[in-house]
Formats: sequence, C-alpha cells, structure tokens
Amino acid sequence: MNNPDTLTNTETTPVVSVIMNCYNSSRYLKEAIDSIYSQTFKDWEIVFWDNASTDNSPEIAKNYDSKLRYFRGENTVPLYAARNLALEYARGDYIAIIDCDDLWLPTKLEEQVSLIEKDNEVGMVFSDVILFNEKGMEKPFFKAVKPERGRVFQQLLFNNFINTQTVLIRNKFWGDTPLFDDRLNYSGDYDAYLRICYRWKVDYIDKPLARYRIHSSSITSKGSWQYLAEEIGLTIDSLKKAIPDFEEKYPEGLRFMERRQKIQASILDWEKGDTRSARKAVNAYVFENIYLFVLYVLMFFPYRLVFKLFHRFYKRNPVSDLI
Repeated sequence: MNNPDTLTNTETTPVVSVIMNCYNSSRYLKEAIDSIYSQTFKDWEIVFWDNASTDNSPEIAKNYDSKLRYFRGENTVPLYAARNLALEYARGDYIAIIDCDDLWLPTKLEEQVSLIEKDNEVGMVFSDVILFNEKGMEKPFFKAVKPERGRVFQQLLFNNFINTQTVLIRNKFWGDTPLFDDRLNYSGDYDAYLRICYRWKVDYIDKPLARYRIHSSSITSKGSWQYLAEEIGLTIDSLKKAIPDFEEKYPEGLRFMERRQKIQASILDWEKGDTRSARKAVNAYVFENIYLFVLYVLMFFPYRLVFKLFHRFYKRNPVSDLI
C-alpha cells in the first residue's frame, strides 16, 4: 500500500478536487500549479500524486500550502493506475484533471461549476482548449473539431472531442468501478469519457479555458498511436461487456472503432516491413474515404520513406501541426 506524505486540511470539504499526477515533471510544474492557485473559484483542493519521481518535483509541490495535498507512491505505476490512486483521496463534489505541463485560464473552475450545477443530469462538462508549443504556435481545438452537447455517446464513438485538461466530472458516480482502466497507457481518458457519456449528459463552454502544451517529451509527441490498436480493442471489449446489446444498438460506431483498430494494426505491419499484410488490412476500407485510399497506395512503398510525411495528412489532428 502506498504511504501518503500528506499536507492536508481535513476540516473542510472542497467543492472541486483537482487531480495532478506527477512523474519527474519539474520543468513546468510550478507554472501548472500556479494556474490552479490563480483560479477565480477558490473552493478546491489539489490531490497531488507523485508517481515516485526522482527529480525535484516533490520539493516544488511541498512548497505550497495545505490546499495542495501531497501523496507519493512507493513505485512508479502507469498513468491511469496513478490517476485511480489519486482519486481515492479526492473529497470534492467534482473532479478536475490537469497534467503537470499544462495550464488553466483563471475562470476555468468558476464557469464550469456554474454550468454543471444547472442540470443534475449532466455528469461532465468541458471546454475548448488552446494547443501551444515552445515556438509560440497556438491553435484552438474546437477550430478543427466542433463538440456535441447532451447525450453524445454515439458521436463520441466516432471522434474524441473532449480534452482532459478541460473536464469537470461529478465525483463518485462510477461507484466501485475505477474511473480509469489501468490496462490502458494512452487512451484511458477516452475510454472513461465513453462510459461517462453513455450514462450521463455532457455540456461544454464554447471558449478556451485551458492551455495544452505540446513538447517533445509529452505523450502526444512520443508516437502513442503505435499502441492504439491494442487499446482500441480493449475499449471495444469493455463497451461490449458494459452496455447491453452494444453491437446491435451502435453498429456504425462499432464498425468505425474496429476499422480504426485494423488501420492502426496495419500501420504497425507496414513499419515492420510486412507491406502485404498491411495492404490486406486496409483493402477492405480502401474506397471509404480518400485518406484510406492514399494510405493503401503509399503502402506499396517502404514505411520510413513516406510515413512521417503522410502521418500528419492521415491524422487530421490539430495537435500534429504543433509537434
């Protein structure tokens, strides 16, 4: 069992528990924490889970007051396992999440608490976010992906339009089941949001309330797409177990996710030099859109010759332009 080194004020129960998971994040950590302390809404706590860091992140975190509750794991664990551990100590009515290299704008919590409290059927709210890098380039996320409101589970099957740095979630609605699937290393947020959106309505504020930093050491920049085939499969299996008649109720969404899984697997085959297997997987979808047709054609050529250029074209992801 992890032994928490805690700086806690147990006399009050905050409205919002802010989850921060940290592993050797000292470079941007103070800036991220300061953006929480700068919130216009003041009734919050930070549940800071140190994932056995070896840099000076602990010293930075412990330099704040009792609103930051510091806990340290004995061993480093995967991200979503660490998030679940932090959630065990969350006392607030709502959960917000910020990574140690990202920032909140000052009215983030104030605007979102006000919105979620207007409707008891809303389980989560989110907002737009500014994607930015160290070169000064910036891009709003909603510019490329316009979100949905209300019952959005089906839409979310086709496109993840929710950025984790912007969410505010009702606490403990998931019962005894952990919010995050700790088998996942890169797509655990999306997996959790699917389960939330199946059970609850969601809403959003149509303006940026956070800043999401893109840099060379972030997960976004480390080629996490390489693991998506396996993780999409795990999410599909979880949905089939959790939702009665999932395959019959959402056939188009299921097919889209299965297609995405097979395309990701085919890219891995291509990378390994097995272009024949890669093209075979894509062939079933080659006439469904121009991007898959182009992918199929490019797979006649060596992966390393063409893929770096094509990957940005294929993803159509606003994050990719900032990497």
